[in-house]
Amino acid sequence: MSETIAGVRIPDSALAREATELVRDAASPLLFDHSRRVFLFGALRGAEQRLDFDPELLYIGAMFHDLGLTERFARADRRFEIDGAEEARRFLHAHGITGEPADRVWTAIALHTTPEVPLHMAPEIALVTRGVELDVLGIGYHAVSDEQRAAVTAAHPRPDFKNRILAAFTEGIRDRPATTFGNVKTDVLAHFVPGFERGDFVEVILGSDWSE
Repeated sequence: MSETIAGVRIPDSALAREATELVRDAASPLLFDHSRRVFLFGALRGAEQRLDFDPELLYIGAMFHDLGLTERFARADRRFEIDGAEEARRFLHAHGITGEPADRVWTAIALHTTPEVPLHMAPEIALVTRGVELDVLGIGYHAVSDEQRAAVTAAHPRPDFKNRILAAFTEGIRDRPATTFGNVKTDVLAHFVPGFERGDFVEVILGSDWSE
């Protein structure tokens, strides 16, 4: 029987159930609850904006978006967003969902830490970012009602979430600092990893092999 939270029906297909168990097994309770809230808040923002989106694709995008922070799926040679995006596409392909729909989910995850750009793309892409922004940054906090927020956080609590998610970000990327160049996770390492030095876009240009 499908579950409904804050008026949002959680997808209950075999695909969605398997995705739920995969994330539950691979991720900490912190990241699992966060990922479910991302789906719920994304769906609520989609309803508020009257967007026509595929709930199942949004669910996969939301549930897989932070898998790159987990020990099971993290790689040291690329951005953590790509880790989650690649696993989501592999998962969808294994279930017969290929082509543009799978690529849409890949893009939703890959761009979820990129400001503004995903909001101008397909609804599922935009709504993964909307869900992340609401849960992590508080952007769009008042676009959902107090009752909706209360229902979401009752089902998936967020005790000390601000500090705990920052710790999860730090642990997930501290061993691949170069992958944060030019993105918001640079701020995380600058705050929490002693000795971290930011890459400098201007210095990269000035120091390139071009003579002029």
